[in-house]
Amino acid sequence: MLDLMKIARQMQGLSEHLAAESVASRQRLEIAQKLMVEATARQQELVEIQERWRDRFIFSVPTPVEPLSSCIDIPVPPKVHTVIATDGSQISPSHHEIAYCYLINIGRVVFHYGQGRYPLLDSLPEVFYRPEDLYVSRQWGIRVEEWMGYRRTVSEAIALAELVTSWVQSQKEGNFQVPTLAMVDGSLIYWFLESLPGDACDRILPPILEAWEQIRLAEVPLIGYISASRSTESLNLLRLQACPHSTPNCVVNCGDADEKKPPCQVFDNLRDPPFWLSILKPGQRTPLWKSTMRILNLYGESQTIYFCYVHVGSEIARVEFPAWVAENSTLLDRALSLMLGQIQKGYGYPISLSEAHNHAVVKGDDRARFFAFLEQQMIKAGLKNVGISYKETRKRGSIA
Repeated sequence: MLDLMKIARQMQGLSEHLAAESVASRQRLEIAQKLMVEATARQQELVEIQERWRDRFIFSVPTPVEPLSSCIDIPVPPKVHTVIATDGSQISPSHHEIAYCYLINIGRVVFHYGQGRYPLLDSLPEVFYRPEDLYVSRQWGIRVEEWMGYRRTVSEAIALAELVTSWVQSQKEGNFQVPTLAMVDGSLIYWFLESLPGDACDRILPPILEAWEQIRLAEVPLIGYISASRSTESLNLLRLQACPHSTPNCVVNCGDADEKKPPCQVFDNLRDPPFWLSILKPGQRTPLWKSTMRILNLYGESQTIYFCYVHVGSEIARVEFPAWVAENSTLLDRALSLMLGQIQKGYGYPISLSEAHNHAVVKGDDRARFFAFLEQQMIKAGLKNVGISYKETRKRGSIA
């Protein structure tokens, strides 16, 4: 039985902690706002410092490509348009099941607005069972479950490119043109690649970039939508403004391991979204930033990633684009306007991404049906001694 008195005392402590943190958060925000005013007055100088010293930073500083003071209104989406999205889920392999394999399920969504066309709402499953699929990652010390997640990212990109090219081809054949947007859930900067060996990375990134190239040739803007972002990337520019040293050489000035934190971290723990929430109005975006993350060196200049923050009403969302979208004002405006329309239709989150997730997700019952169907097919094929492990049998038959 719960001791409510103890819980009440702990809740009081929690309340006091949250109140203190709220005061500290306001102070950090005020410091960052003051630094932003100062940085805006010397933006070009800071950009030159960033370009000159970036290889000496111990943090990543993106390049602003528009005035820091920009709060840009996003255009209203046209009534006639199409939105395409994909998302993925999986069934992990288990030695206790009847067969050691895994499944990747890609949810696919195509919404047509103002056209009288039926939407596409389905999923595309694929079973991986060959030795080269299951064990190729062992040579790099990567677990099968981890490799499966990387393969899912590839499958999402390929499925999206196929949907885009098919839709654009149908427009050409029908001699009509509809504004279109391609969306994925999450970042287009694949941080996990940094920890992979080169040979493993070559199995993942090239097919993704090839899929993006197909989308580029179709002249359809691509965005990655990030909800509840915890990034501090844009605020890192303010650390240059706060740097007390004559030269921002982090390696020399702040390389002492005994120092608790660099002196430029005067607003430590402040994230990008709450900062931009204090500046943007609903329906506005920040200036564009060109990310300088080292992993983007593998992408190539045309596919490097830009980003901005958008006040979507319910939150401050981070939105990422390949360079060929960010550097084309027509594609950029189209992408942001159609994205904002999706958020309004989804009551705070893009409805196309929600539906793609719902069609991709594999629930417990789906997993059971998958292995039951697999067992039936194995028996039909004439295989004998088909069954799960004794451990799995006991778990399923537990009386608890």
